[in-house]
Amino acid sequence: MSFHLLRSPARVSILGFTLLIAVGTALLMLPASAAESPMGFVDALFMSTSASCVTGLSVLDIGRQLTLFGQLVILLLIQVGGLGIMTVSTLLLMMMKGRPTLSGQAIIKDTFTYGEGKQTVASVLRAIFITAFSIEAAGALCLYLRTAPATGWAKAVYPAVFHAVSAFCNAGFALYRDSFVGYREDWIVNGVLSGLIIIGGIGFVVIADVKNRFLGRKTTMKRLSLHSRLALSASAVLILLGTLAILFMEWDNALAPLSIPGRLLAALFQSISARTAGFNTLDMGSMANETLFMLCILMFIGACPGSCGGGVKTTTVAGLAVLGVSRLRGFSRPQVFRRTLTDASMSKATSVVMISAAVITLAVMVLMVSELGGISHTQTRGRFLELFFETISAFGTVGLSTGMTDTLTPFGRITISALMFIGRLGPMVIGLAVSRERVNRFQFAEENIMIG
Repeated sequence: MSFHLLRSPARVSILGFTLLIAVGTALLMLPASAAESPMGFVDALFMSTSASCVTGLSVLDIGRQLTLFGQLVILLLIQVGGLGIMTVSTLLLMMMKGRPTLSGQAIIKDTFTYGEGKQTVASVLRAIFITAFSIEAAGALCLYLRTAPATGWAKAVYPAVFHAVSAFCNAGFALYRDSFVGYREDWIVNGVLSGLIIIGGIGFVVIADVKNRFLGRKTTMKRLSLHSRLALSASAVLILLGTLAILFMEWDNALAPLSIPGRLLAALFQSISARTAGFNTLDMGSMANETLFMLCILMFIGACPGSCGGGVKTTTVAGLAVLGVSRLRGFSRPQVFRRTLTDASMSKATSVVMISAAVITLAVMVLMVSELGGISHTQTRGRFLELFFETISAFGTVGLSTGMTDTLTPFGRITISALMFIGRLGPMVIGLAVSRERVNRFQFAEENIMIG
């Protein structure tokens, strides 16, 4: 391993995640992790990748088929992966002499020093850990107080902690076989989980900005940063639109057995969870095609930058939406909240979406070959949507499934594992990690091409 390699935070992050997944795979293959027969390599790799990348897709029932040791391994992988190996990588960079590459500096700046603040990386990391553990502890306490009277005060401690960490890290792993279907009309449990998911999905930058503006000491800044306003606005709009869509499309289907308040609660929770968390209070396999496709859109968008979630991120899609609306109105530059978005931001947003779409397209093609190869489409009706849903869920590190995860072939499971890895780190980070940095010494003359 060369010193130059270590100077790139993108590559250090990839190596860090790879090491975490490898250690998790080895631990899950131990006889002590399985309640019955030990896990094979492919299944252990899949579960380790899913937990490290806080996805939540599972090929087994972790509450029944894993021992307490195995469950604790999953929990540790979720916690470390959720907070991000990127933070650990940055600490390593601080301890090394020399400066990171230009791309590395950009990643560090985007992740940890966004906005006007001049905090050191160490102080930011300290704030991240304190904030994360405090929120997880508060969520665990609320879940414990709600579930303890029914399950027992001693037995309720571990599930409360496990699910609080899983929710905040947007992992979606649950100790219950049907996730939280049994609590689908429990407003307290749904409210606590939803709060943890939202906070974990908006990003530490937004959390710190909101805290500084409304809870901290008075500053000269009277408003939230553009990033925070755009992230919060996009998240609120997506939650609302997702809730309304689920209510409309599933009122007489998946929501039919519930009371009217229960239908509203289930639709709201599923809209919140679909973007990156992966918990479900409704049976995904029983949903209509249009609902599953809409959920695919939400999963593709994902959470906010700098959060525990995946996807192409809310601000990416929001920026492109602003660009489209501005161009339709005849403006040459995208404007929102009395600010003009930079060309660099729009170029990055376009690149992220295009690369992500290409990765998903390739993955769907590979899965169709491995899972449906040589079989007529008339004999596999509905399977394409299931594979597409599974692919988007893996790339967006969501974890929702129509129930086909445990039916995947070994090659299909490896493909999904790779997709979760790519989706967690992000196509742009992957690209920066494997590319050489080049500076254009000169530029050719510009010329337009026909578009549209």
